[in-house]
Amino acid sequence: MAKPQDSVDLHVARWAALWEGNPAFDGEVEGAMTRMQFLLRTKSRRDAAAFAGQDFTLEDYGTLHALMVQPYPTEATPTQLAEAVGVTKASMTGRLDRLERSGMITRETDSKNRRRVLIRPTRAGREAWDSYVHAGMRREQEVLGALSQKELVQLNALLRKAVRGLE
Repeated sequence: MAKPQDSVDLHVARWAALWEGNPAFDGEVEGAMTRMQFLLRTKSRRDAAAFAGQDFTLEDYGTLHALMVQPYPTEATPTQLAEAVGVTKASMTGRLDRLERSGMITRETDSKNRRRVLIRPTRAGREAWDSYVHAGMRREQEVLGALSQKELVQLNALLRKAVRGLE
């Protein structure tokens, strides 16, 4: 009985034919990496589509998410958020401006250090984050929906092993 195939199998077969006998090419590694990239691209596209046409952008959500999940979920500085999200301080300023105008965050000068600005989520910001994070969880479950719970556990065990090998 033939093994079920997906689009990645065709991709790997093309490369395998090109690099037949080349020890640097491993079809299993190529297949695994390409499949992980496919899953992440699919998730990214679905996330982008979920925010399309809204005043609240995917970038706004990413900033609010960083604020809510960072080690001290009651406050962060703009620099801490910029580093967590991977954007410049100038880009973070624009994001924080939008979030403040929409009532999702407050900016306050630190009473102990007047040069330091503290960003805090508002109640509306917490509620928005809660709503969007749960919708995101549903999209992630859809991306991996073909796997059983047992298969998800196996996948996590294998991915954990790969991550630990790099840490």
